[in-house]
Amino acid sequence: MRQAEIYYKDILAGMLIETDDGEYTFQYTENYIQSFPNQYITFSMPVIDKPYVSNRLFPFFEGLIPEGWLLDIASKNWKLNPNDRMGLLLACCQNCIGAVHVKPITHDHEG
Repeated sequence: MRQAEIYYKDILAGMLIETDDGEYTFQYTENYIQSFPNQYITFSMPVIDKPYVSNRLFPFFEGLIPEGWLLDIASKNWKLNPNDRMGLLLACCQNCIGAVHVKPITHDHEG
């Protein structure tokens, strides 16, 4: 499972999760829902208290991933498959142009 915090204007807005089964969920945080009920990250995902669920990465997040020659550079630099959309989102979108950025949540396994 891979996870990321989604920030809107440097405020934690929600969590994006890709399960091991390839299902995606995005849910706004309770604090964001209470404080910013009309400030959604995209028109297609208004602020609600239920998770958004999809079997594909949500189009809004797809749109943050680089395209063309920049995608080629990112794929080679991080050794990621161009079809690994969540991997590319986590690697490339930590400092996006615009109001939204993605912060990967890493789970360190100590043995």
